[in-house]
Amino acid sequence: MRILIVEDDLEAAAYMAKGLRESGYAVDHVADGKEALYRIAAETHDAMVVDRMLPGVDGLTIIKTMRAAGNKTPVLILSALGDVDDRVKGLKAGGDDYLTKPYAFSELQARLEALLRRGGSEAAETSLRVADLELDLVSRTAARSGRPIELKPKEFLLLEYLMRHAGHVVTRTMLLENVWDYSFDPQTNVIDVHISRLRHKIDRDFDKPLLHTIRGAGYTIRDPR
Repeated sequence: MRILIVEDDLEAAAYMAKGLRESGYAVDHVADGKEALYRIAAETHDAMVVDRMLPGVDGLTIIKTMRAAGNKTPVLILSALGDVDDRVKGLKAGGDDYLTKPYAFSELQARLEALLRRGGSEAAETSLRVADLELDLVSRTAARSGRPIELKPKEFLLLEYLMRHAGHVVTRTMLLENVWDYSFDPQTNVIDVHISRLRHKIDRDFDKPLLHTIRGAGYTIRDPR
């Protein structure tokens, strides 16, 4: 699942993004309100964390604007303004939950998971399935034919991306930019290592493999039927 962080404090945003990525989420970050409105209109996210006080356009205006446009993406408001009146204003503006600073990362993550379970966004999916392989995007668990598969956070994110593009060839560049968040480096073997580990976990002990290498092109995961 992809989370958009709207936070002008770069250090705070980096801390939050690091924690979410380590938990297996894909993360985008913008530092001002105008850029946030552009990204919201152009891209789809499963949930958002929005600071109230931002340069350009404030957080509540961002939320009101997206709600007026029919965007139902779940929003967790994050703010140092923690009085009852401030929280009420945030929720009335269209926020789904409100967390005050300073905060514990574990609570932020739990609140995001709760928002995702509610299914506040019509576009949000809570699970992915290819053949007998199923990925629960909220609990961050995987299983094949009902048998649990233990995945590390980056392996989960890699599998999620492949399953979202099931039946299509996914290139190394696409994986580096969307799973690892850095530009393509033809010398790195990080993808080969993770693909090998992932293939071992999801295809081992099963007659029909799901994950395939397309020589000279990339990788694909597909239903063998």
